[in-house]
Amino acid sequence: MNELADADEHIMRISIDTKATVHVGEYSRGGRSRGVEAVKALDHDMCMKEKLVPGGILEPVGGKSFLFFGTNYKTSDFMADGLLLWWQHRKPELPGIKQVVINLDNGPECNGRRSQFLLRMTEFVDLTGLCVRLVYYPPYHSKYNAIERYWAGLEKSWNGYLLSTVDTVINRAGNFCWKGMRTMACLVDAVYEKGVKLCGTEKRDLEHRLERSPKLNLWDITIHPKTVLL
Repeated sequence: MNELADADEHIMRISIDTKATVHVGEYSRGGRSRGVEAVKALDHDMCMKEKLVPGGILEPVGGKSFLFFGTNYKTSDFMADGLLLWWQHRKPELPGIKQVVINLDNGPECNGRRSQFLLRMTEFVDLTGLCVRLVYYPPYHSKYNAIERYWAGLEKSWNGYLLSTVDTVINRAGNFCWKGMRTMACLVDAVYEKGVKLCGTEKRDLEHRLERSPKLNLWDITIHPKTVLL
């Protein structure tokens, strides 16, 4: 599926994932700096007051990346809001795109059973007019998801700095380059509720919008925009 998507000029393939929470403060992160003197940092985070939840979208072929940081929880809504922000940022540069293929792992926020995530994807499809195909990697194989290599590079880049404020985290992330392209980074300052899900009739109605693969019904899901009859 990835090869077919990359060969089609009307399809954009992206890799999306969240990362471990970043504790904001003057803490040591095990990195190295290039200064003459070592950066002074705290060796524990017992007094941690602020945290940021990183979410990221990588375009594996072109190398462009988009990071969105939340101040609350990593949830289905957080990931969906990040996807919408990415599209709003990239849409002017991608006029010919009709479909988005999304590579994901089987994380609890976005797997093929998570009704709230699938609902938000149908809302994204109807809002943008794009067809979305969710293509999942099997459990314990998320290392093959392209954004995992991006996360490793980002951590290596910023671990030698003091991520002491929210602005510092956003700016440091925005200065990171992947394949020669600088990252676009932003803050999503919203409150997200954990455990949101659909039940009963809502869930059955949602299933009618999902085109699941007969053989991989939890790992390959296509969602088409709602057709309006005139």
